[in-house]
Amino acid sequence: MQAALNVGVSATTDPVNNFNTKAFLSTAGPGREMVSFRKGQSIFAQGDASDAVFVIQMGMVRLSARSHGGKETTLDILGSEDLMGKDSMAGQPTRTVSANALTNCQLLRIEMKTMVGVLAKEVALSNAFGAYVLAQNLRYRKDLAEQRCDSSEKRLAGILLRMARLGAHGSPETTIPRISQNTLAELVGTTRSRVSHFMNRFKESGFIDYGRGNDVVQIRDSLLSFYGE
Repeated sequence: MQAALNVGVSATTDPVNNFNTKAFLSTAGPGREMVSFRKGQSIFAQGDASDAVFVIQMGMVRLSARSHGGKETTLDILGSEDLMGKDSMAGQPTRTVSANALTNCQLLRIEMKTMVGVLAKEVALSNAFGAYVLAQNLRYRKDLAEQRCDSSEKRLAGILLRMARLGAHGSPETTIPRISQNTLAELVGTTRSRVSHFMNRFKESGFIDYGRGNDVVQIRDSLLSFYGE
């Protein structure tokens, strides 16, 4: 479950040409710039020039899209080591989604020309990029199946678990920033009042708790058992 959300794009050094994929995706260099955004700040907007990809080094980002009628909805929430702005790799001249910082974020911005050039030359990076895109597509297919088959409560549990990265960290509980219930409702495909009801039930059941002035949510591993029922 966690690998589907956050495929590690790091890799070891290629012994043939001494290219280090992990370093390329986590450090500044030619065509690569480390940038920071404050919580709530826009990273890019739908319709902006699609000229770079981003690798999240730290923090969480909300992806959203606006319809022709003006309605905006949350599409996904991404975290550390996730890639953003892949539309620039697919020949899209403008952004098809908007990205906003849900928390304070640090991102590596890679110019499209730089990314395309290195992908053409470095097999390790190309393989990591392809594996990540494939895993994301598989997750979106799984999300669509859950949208059709699972209850709203179980879909909310799955979303919280993905954000917590419980499978990746292996800890009994993980703390995540508190996300607005409107955003969670858009991800689940239900109403804010239903999300509020489910979150209260999760808290009463000991699946989650609130800490640090209600700014964070502690996700306990017992929620994983509920999701897997």
